[in-house]
Amino acid sequence: MQVKKKKYTRRKKVIKGTAERPRLVVFRSNKNISGQLVDDQNNKVILGLSTLNKEIEKELKKAEGKVGQAEVVGKKLAEKVLAKKYKKIIFDRNGYLFHGRVKALAESARKAGLEF
Repeated sequence: MQVKKKKYTRRKKVIKGTAERPRLVVFRSNKNISGQLVDDQNNKVILGLSTLNKEIEKELKKAEGKVGQAEVVGKKLAEKVLAKKYKKIIFDRNGYLFHGRVKALAESARKAGLEF
């Protein structure tokens, strides 16, 4: 019997973050969205930000809907990443289609200065 591989495992072989160019992983649930900066060579999470964080609570209340919240998370995440001296990253959409909230997070991170 042949075991069918998931698309997830095949893509993970290709997408790897390094110490010089870490990977930005997006996780999306029905209510929240989060992003983490991961160094796969050293198996470390450099930083992360979510709609559940208290530090961006005021900006999230001003945002319109979940897409607006994703834009806020992308912008604030990009500011934190740039403060850690990373400019170029690898974007990992984590199997989600590139539209809606995932696209909003990516576009706002690009506008804030990240390159991917």
